[in-house]
Amino acid sequence: MVDLEKPPLATLAEGKTNYVRFRLSPDVTIAVGAQVKRAGEQMTGEDSELSFVNQPRGDEMDAYERLIGDAMDGDATLFARQDAVEASWAIVDPILGAGTPLHEYAPGTWGPPEADALAAASGGWRCAVTRD
Repeated sequence: MVDLEKPPLATLAEGKTNYVRFRLSPDVTIAVGAQVKRAGEQMTGEDSELSFVNQPRGDEMDAYERLIGDAMDGDATLFARQDAVEASWAIVDPILGAGTPLHEYAPGTWGPPEADALAAASGGWRCAVTRD
């Protein structure tokens, strides 16, 4: 029989709380714990946890460990050369400095009407809903 005076969560939880846990060391762990209703007609709860764990494999370094190690060793293999960076900025800087117009639009919409003009030559956008 369900106690109608208490909300169901209070009936199931019996003083326990739901949680989200982030652990950064030694293994990266993200977990969500909650009280769930135990199967059957009784209004009793049990602990349940959904977790993601990233465990490093042996001596394998993650990307930033490798990058920092290479920098400390003077190995420039994974770094961009100065002339390549300058060439990239030569392309991007005029676009950023040209005063590209910004078009505002309402949250939850598919964007401003000006976006339709961008895609018109290639058949337009394929939106799940029609624009008002």
